[in-house]
Amino acid sequence: MEYVILAVVIAVVAIGAIAGLVVSGRRRQQLPPKSQAPVITAPKPTPREPQVGEESAPPTEEPRRTVEEVELPAEPMAPEVVEAVEIVPAEAEAIPAVEVPEPTAGRLVRLRSRLSRSQNSLGKGLLSLLSREHLDEDTWEEIEDTLLTADVGVAPTQELVERLRTRVKVLGTRTPDELRALLREELVELIGKDSDRTVRSTKHEEGPAVVLVVGVNGVGKTTTTGKLARVLVADGRTVVLGAADTFRAAAADQLQTWGERVGARTVRGPEGGDPASIAFDAVKEGIAEGVDTVLIDTAGRLHTKTGLMDELGKVKRVVEKHGPVDEVLLVLDATTGQNGLIQARVFAEVVDITGIVLTKLDGTAKGGIVVAVQRELGVPVKLIGLGEGADDLAPFEPGAFVDALIGD
Repeated sequence: MEYVILAVVIAVVAIGAIAGLVVSGRRRQQLPPKSQAPVITAPKPTPREPQVGEESAPPTEEPRRTVEEVELPAEPMAPEVVEAVEIVPAEAEAIPAVEVPEPTAGRLVRLRSRLSRSQNSLGKGLLSLLSREHLDEDTWEEIEDTLLTADVGVAPTQELVERLRTRVKVLGTRTPDELRALLREELVELIGKDSDRTVRSTKHEEGPAVVLVVGVNGVGKTTTTGKLARVLVADGRTVVLGAADTFRAAAADQLQTWGERVGARTVRGPEGGDPASIAFDAVKEGIAEGVDTVLIDTAGRLHTKTGLMDELGKVKRVVEKHGPVDEVLLVLDATTGQNGLIQARVFAEVVDITGIVLTKLDGTAKGGIVVAVQRELGVPVKLIGLGEGADDLAPFEPGAFVDALIGD
């Protein structure tokens, strides 16, 4: 019996021990590992600001040097001398230097080579035909065709051929020198050697001479006005320019640049302004300054636009309130041929043309246009343009022109 009780007690003790071990193991598994436990850092205390009356921290001792160890400062260097540089305003840099234009006397002779293409089609062609051994009707017809092709015009061509036929019969012999002299004489006569080709630019009692420059778009009108200013300055005239072409962008700037090159002032207004008003102011300034000539660049226009042509007449009427207009120069492109004659006819109906300026005679233009346009308007050619250079505008001289056409 005692043994049975002892066995039961031992069993109970064993079961209790095993149960305790199981419970302890489960609790250990539920607890997080020590390494994973969050670490809470206590905030650092904010340093207290010092209060009034509190002593500062004791100064730290610094190493001290003797007098012998202290280095003396180096002697001051002499200040560097900087050369003065003259500052030029931007406006002054933009103004071109005043140029001395090439003298106009004999300018056409110096530009003779520019007419080489025209002389091939007119002068040399005529000399070649006239030098044939037999001048039959077919040859004279070829001479007429050559003149017509060169834009001489029908009536002037018939007149010249009749005169040549009569002179050749009377002359009898036809050496090259005789033929050249004969052709030169007849061409000079046809062009008109007695016409007054002077540009009226001399100051008079009423004030400066007033020159209107007119023409259609694209003939080089503004450039011609600038070159004409150089011609007048080269002849000793003082000039004021009027930029009355307010419809073309940068036309006033272009004209002003031409004027600055020869020391001539330009009167201008706002873009799109009234051209007549600007022309009026230009003449007014010319009178105040006492210059010799006022050059007015009018707006380029289509000759088929009635309103624009009427406005050109208004410019002339407004300018005449100061005094008479001395010159109205019509600028024509020599390469346009018969179309240029139509333009000339319409302009002559609006304003009284007093002279003609032929431009672009250095290209494919035919020399006969000089004869045709003079016959059409009854006014002389006074200036011709023979290139793009500033001094390539030359006073027209019939003898020098014919010499350039027919060659030596």
